[in-house]
Amino acid sequence: MTSFVKSVTFDCAAPLEVAVFWAAALGSNVDEDSTEERAWVEPSGWGGPTLWFQRVPEEKVVKNRQHFDLRVMGDLGTERDRLVRLGASVLVEEHRGLVVMADPEGNEFCLET
Repeated sequence: MTSFVKSVTFDCAAPLEVAVFWAAALGSNVDEDSTEERAWVEPSGWGGPTLWFQRVPEEKVVKNRQHFDLRVMGDLGTERDRLVRLGASVLVEEHRGLVVMADPEGNEFCLET
């Protein structure tokens, strides 16, 4: 028997805020039972893992050792700008077809074509 990835967990200061960002970024919704202490986002259509956000007292202090690579289905610049409007920040502008970004709490991710 094998295992599967059920969820990806984010430790954060504001779980609901970060969940709202990721739900909008991925075209999903924040689960209705989410609270300020814990929140989750179900996968949108393709059956991937749930994103789980839990409040922790400590702040993020170093670069993530694991991150998401998001594939853009349209124009890279348009999607980058949409994610910035949702609360992301650009860490490294387009380089070799990708943009390094961070969510509202500084968790890094890449946006690529």
